[in-house]
Amino acid sequence: MKTYARITGTGSFLPPNRLTNADLVGQLAAQGIESSDEWIVERTGIRARHFADPETTSSDMALQACLRALDAAHCMAKDIDLIIVGTSTPDMVFPSTATILQGKLGVHGGAAFDVQAVCSGFIYALTIADAMIKAGSATKALVVGSEVFSRILDFKDRTTCVLFGDGAGAVVLEASAEPGILATDIHADGKYTDILCVPGNVSGGEILGLPLLRMDGQAVFKLAVHVLDETAHAVLAKADKTVADVDWLLPHQANIRIMQSTARKLKLPMDKVVVTVDQHGNTSAASIPLALDTAVRSGQVKPGQTLLLEGVGGGFTWGSVLLTL
Repeated sequence: MKTYARITGTGSFLPPNRLTNADLVGQLAAQGIESSDEWIVERTGIRARHFADPETTSSDMALQACLRALDAAHCMAKDIDLIIVGTSTPDMVFPSTATILQGKLGVHGGAAFDVQAVCSGFIYALTIADAMIKAGSATKALVVGSEVFSRILDFKDRTTCVLFGDGAGAVVLEASAEPGILATDIHADGKYTDILCVPGNVSGGEILGLPLLRMDGQAVFKLAVHVLDETAHAVLAKADKTVADVDWLLPHQANIRIMQSTARKLKLPMDKVVVTVDQHGNTSAASIPLALDTAVRSGQVKPGQTLLLEGVGGGFTWGSVLLTL
């Protein structure tokens, strides 16, 4: 009998410190940086975001998201035999955030590792977990996106610091006789490294380069809209489906303009697009599972519906997953 991988539970976590645009604008003004709520909303669609406290780590937020996903799936942590965390803001250089999370969950023996594909991290992680379950290498997986992007933002650069937030999202992915993940499609092109990166690293106990986010917004926008359209059509073709079969488009929550342009190219109305960027900002690898959990718990997305998930991030990486809940 053929084995499939199916999402059986979702969970998410947002740190309690919520900053509206007005809050952030006030903080920037104290540093002599001009911005406004109107300027941010017009260019990004973002109205608020959450920032973690200094002592909160990616694994801390991932733990809370995973506990909620496990509860939704009626699954015990001890039954998990695979943990994959998509993150660009790990707790440490090593070990992986996934192994730290594994310890906090009290899980032992199963594979645990991080995936670093920035904002495409959850798509990459879900693709890998799907393949491992179908191959028989795992039966129950936690697939997570967790980020504390507030720690790598340059608050002197108003074009980037207003975009990002912190948070975590997780799903339980289980082996099933019924199709869940219908198809996946992932890509990367390293020639675009410089348009979105954090050009710093640690050497000899010192930071080399600049450990803060740098982005060419126009270049990212143009490339993102193009590759998201390509990967959407590619994953639909792999599953022998069309756009008409999609109940919900759930894109990486980066910028409302990118999301609108992507939907327009696919000829999907915005009332079929899950949007949380206005309240969460861009939470990088956490944005897709965070938006998914928000939509599931609100009743917006219902069991049996077909979802097209897609993301794009620094690297340059991009990809999509077509699934039925």
